[in-house]
Amino acid sequence: MRRLAVVLLLCLISAQASAAVRIKDIASVRGVRDNQLIGYGLVVGLQGTGDTLNNSPFTQQAIQNMFDRMGLIVRGANLRNRNVAAVIVTADLPPAVAVGSRIDVTVSSLGDASSLLGGTLMLTTLSGTDGLVYASAQGSVSVTGFGVAGQSETLSQGVPTAGRIANGALVEKALPPITDDGALTLELKNPDYNTAVRIADAINAFAGERFGRRVAHELDYRSVAMLRPPQISATRFIAEIGDLLIEPDTVARVVVDSRSGTVVIGQDVQISPVAVTHGTLTVRVTETPQVSQPEPFSKGKTVVTSQTQINASQQGGQMAIVGGASLRTLVAGLNRIGLKPDGIIAILQAIKTAGALQAELVVQ
Repeated sequence: MRRLAVVLLLCLISAQASAAVRIKDIASVRGVRDNQLIGYGLVVGLQGTGDTLNNSPFTQQAIQNMFDRMGLIVRGANLRNRNVAAVIVTADLPPAVAVGSRIDVTVSSLGDASSLLGGTLMLTTLSGTDGLVYASAQGSVSVTGFGVAGQSETLSQGVPTAGRIANGALVEKALPPITDDGALTLELKNPDYNTAVRIADAINAFAGERFGRRVAHELDYRSVAMLRPPQISATRFIAEIGDLLIEPDTVARVVVDSRSGTVVIGQDVQISPVAVTHGTLTVRVTETPQVSQPEPFSKGKTVVTSQTQINASQQGGQMAIVGGASLRTLVAGLNRIGLKPDGIIAILQAIKTAGALQAELVVQ
């Protein structure tokens, strides 16, 4: 009997007891996040793999603007060099970063350049969503992919039109500091009512022993509000409660990826007892061409005829009882039927339609 080889078991909670995790792994402090930066620049020094200026007018305009700032007049000149490429530069600005710190940047081709290998990014300003400049980037672009083309064959690996510059940007403007008024809020990465309550209870149990007071309460299924004790700093307070262990709760969910045939089943998924049968219909069409040759001197024509043979066969599926209160029982019931991934996906959708799947079904 065929096994469910492609069914992945996503066990967030073990069969015997739930796995305890740290609070800082499932929640983050509101307001402490990265900010995205973007800029437009030029990569120079390419070996004939840059933009075709006739096809990328924005590259030619950027080159002319750069020369104007340098005091060189090239307006009206017919530029034909292919060692320059227009790129979009992106970066993530971490919270509480100081002016003068360095961050990584990603460089991506904007025109028809075939490779950024060996290129150098010229000084590019990076702005935030507010339009202000927060960093400036410059340096050699590191590209992992390559592409080689001949007259009759092309060989490529990876993406040679995108690369990174490690520590390639200098922070010119720091983000405004987060006001510390003693009120802090934790936001759950996977919102759940039970998880929010357990986080608040764990923090209060810790704060009761350490500070002699309750400091947390759940706001909703996504956030937990805290009031920092005055005798401890916000950084130390977040560090201490971040290591507290709780047992998170999750919604019963089945995730189906119809393209790859992957099925992910959560630990709490249950199926009410149902009888399932699955049969497949196979139709085979065979074409046998035959050549009809006329007799000599008959003035006939040689024609090709085809004989078509169609065979249809249907395999009767087994009737099996599928259901159970545990993940192991559910998988064992699906294994008894012996199905391929597409059959498993079809059965799960049918069970959900019948109302026997006591979980959320997500089809990607």
